[in-house]
Amino acid sequence: MRILRVIHSMDPARGGPCQGIRNMLPKLEALGCHNEVVCLDDPKATFLGGDPFPVHALGRGFGPFHYHAGLFQWLRSNIGRYDALIIHGLWLWPSLAVWLALRPPFHSRGSSYLKPYFVMPHGMLDPWFQNDSGRTAKALRNRLYWHLAESRVVRDATALLFTSSEEMIRARSTFPSSPAFREIDIGYGIADPPAFQAKMVSDFRKSIPGLGNEPYLLCLSRIHPKKGIDLLLRAYLNINLVVDPTGRGKLPRLVIAGPGLETEYGREILEIVRNKGKSSVHFHGMLEGVEKWGALHGAEAFMLPSHQENFGIAVVEALACSKPVLISDKVNIHTLISEAGAGLIAGDDLAGAGNLLATWLALGANKREIMGKAAADLFNREFRSPQAAERLIAAIKPLLAP
Repeated sequence: MRILRVIHSMDPARGGPCQGIRNMLPKLEALGCHNEVVCLDDPKATFLGGDPFPVHALGRGFGPFHYHAGLFQWLRSNIGRYDALIIHGLWLWPSLAVWLALRPPFHSRGSSYLKPYFVMPHGMLDPWFQNDSGRTAKALRNRLYWHLAESRVVRDATALLFTSSEEMIRARSTFPSSPAFREIDIGYGIADPPAFQAKMVSDFRKSIPGLGNEPYLLCLSRIHPKKGIDLLLRAYLNINLVVDPTGRGKLPRLVIAGPGLETEYGREILEIVRNKGKSSVHFHGMLEGVEKWGALHGAEAFMLPSHQENFGIAVVEALACSKPVLISDKVNIHTLISEAGAGLIAGDDLAGAGNLLATWLALGANKREIMGKAAADLFNREFRSPQAAERLIAAIKPLLAP
């Protein structure tokens, strides 16, 4: 089986979809499923060149739509080499380019597409994007584009592939008048983390001025409004503690790591901390490789009070490191985490973020240890990439031409 992945960018700073590709493709290759990627990145970009699978970078797209005239022609010239295509994400030129490229010349009603194609929305059909009060203009733009183009991409796809049942269910209500589409919950997974070494934790601690050997909570995420980082910070900075003589209840440091501090939202986040004059909050840019795993292994727990998260790769990476996760009920795998006892769940508001912190601080060491073991067990049972690769092949293989 040969599959072409179509995505607008493989830049890790752009979030989970490209990381999901990097997690899954080596495991699919081991199962005899060959994958290649076409993207709209500069071929000389520093984040390209190290992947163990072919990446065809055609150059940067133009404008907010990422239009690239050469993508359509590249697809037309190369689709014969693949059994199927998978579109990663919506609302940009690549999804429409695939739809146009796969239509037979002089397309007539009822004729078949040149190749089967699948769409992985990666949460982009979640109703939050249409209903959030801060996205009124973007929601209007999406609604218009949906009716003009994107609904056709979804309608004619062989199937939509969702990373969780919650993502699949929520997508049904975003555009109530949307055309019917085949939906498959394929789950998702990540590669096993590297073996723990004390040095990776100590090296990470040394990279954070003033952290020393203090305990810390970790928020590993893009600095973006949908992640709820402002809620986390306000709850953390406003919490009132009662510390007993043993030190129980002491507030750990908070480490927030991820790209985006240079954005308007990022500057707002920094201002929140500056106004409080607290030195217990530490910021770090994007973490990758051993440094990322060191940060996860060294943390007491992982926190993400996100307003919308179709899967949450960083959440699962924390589970893989035996770390309890303190998340909102808008992270779509929250039910599995709650049922497994692998973390704490609350609403995606200030009260919810405060409850997560207060409940965690009140837990004894034994309960935290039990929760950490449950986190690792859940990862091994549900979220390892070999199982996810097998589920993907089992889902799409029957839908391909014999």
